[in-house]
Amino acid sequence: HVQLAESGGGLVRAGGSLRLSCAASGSGLRFNVMGWYRQAPGKWRELVATITSGGTTNYADSAKGRFTISRDAKNTVYLQMNSLKPEDTAVYYCNVKFRRVGELVEFDYGGQGTQVTVSS
Repeated sequence: HVQLAESGGGLVRAGGSLRLSCAASGSGLRFNVMGWYRQAPGKWRELVATITSGGTTNYADSAKGRFTISRDAKNTVYLQMNSLKPEDTAVYYCNVKFRRVGELVEFDYGGQGTQVTVSS
């Protein structure tokens, strides 16, 4: 049973910063990839950034140079967002790919989302 606790969204002026957090938990689970997606009104959900258990990161072009993804040993993933723009306004969703210890099948699970609004 996976649980994701997201926090850190809010309202910020253009040029400001926000830090999103997502704590993943679940007995007997190993979280391989953790990341963030976002969905703006009228648009498809899109990748923002991901990080593997080994620390390999992947960023959308729109996030490169402004956002930094990281994770800690307690399976909390962070997204530090700097130099925010109005076009970053969206609901941000935490997402994890996990498997049960000793098993090979990987599952995908997403959070409820947290609103980020950037005013001009």
